[in-house]
Amino acid sequence: MLGPVILAASRSDRMRRLISAAPVTKQVVDRFIPGETVDEIVPIVLELTGKGLELTMDVVGEDITRPEQAAAARDAYLHLVDRIKDLELGERVEMSVKLSMFGQALEGGHELALANVRPVVEAAAAIGTTVTLDAEDHTTLDSMFAIHEELRKDFPQTGCVIQAYLFRTEDDARRLAANGSRVRLVKGAYKEPAEVALQRKQDIDKAYVRILRILMEGAGYPMIGSHDPRLISIGQELARRAGRKLDEYEFQMLYGIRSDEHLRLAAEGHRMRVYTAYGTDWYGYFMRRLAEKPANLRFFVRSMVSKG
Repeated sequence: MLGPVILAASRSDRMRRLISAAPVTKQVVDRFIPGETVDEIVPIVLELTGKGLELTMDVVGEDITRPEQAAAARDAYLHLVDRIKDLELGERVEMSVKLSMFGQALEGGHELALANVRPVVEAAAAIGTTVTLDAEDHTTLDSMFAIHEELRKDFPQTGCVIQAYLFRTEDDARRLAANGSRVRLVKGAYKEPAEVALQRKQDIDKAYVRILRILMEGAGYPMIGSHDPRLISIGQELARRAGRKLDEYEFQMLYGIRSDEHLRLAAEGHRMRVYTAYGTDWYGYFMRRLAEKPANLRFFVRSMVSKG
């Protein structure tokens, strides 16, 4: 039951100040966010790709209140594309973006977000990689899916994320699977009301399996976003039943969580992509990682106690 409490805290300025000021926080944050700049993250990219892993890169930050900030987010991703090009890793490293960073919540936000994200998608395609549009809270999804559909007209490899706990997602999965989209399926990490989302873990897990079956049996490219050993095993079985080859789907997990499993799956021949975030505006991302799994929260609390 702590998850909803933590998610509520992720929107609290008071909690942001309190946690950010704790001396131990940076040491714990580094577990999930291994750098603040592109230069700091390059060694991590080289290390992970050197181990046979692939990456999706996220420049963290969501609290955009001015168009200039949205433009700065666009430029940060364009700089990241340049570095990926320099490393000649375009086939191994993609990017994940939250449209809120590109101005989606501002006045005229839909058009602004599309205008800002398009140059990033174009630049990514030019070096042989792509972009996945992350899902945020349910009020943003119609806009996100519309932008995804628009981008795919010129860049069909553009991916998107769907969240198993939302009631709408099975219908979204059928539509996306039918049109051959790249789709990452996650459980969901935002505080959503009972009117739009499942609340119990067991119900969310069952929905995840139903939706993953739709994706595996469809015409798209499923990306299994989970650290749950049971769901990973089920994903492998659903892929086998659907007759998918190892390069026709992939697993995705967060940097800093179950790293041994990343390597195990890669060693078995699976495509294993590590979601790797960096940047200075880490608070919202970090709090959702704590909310997703009790073990993450225990790790944080133990660290605070041991350093106190």
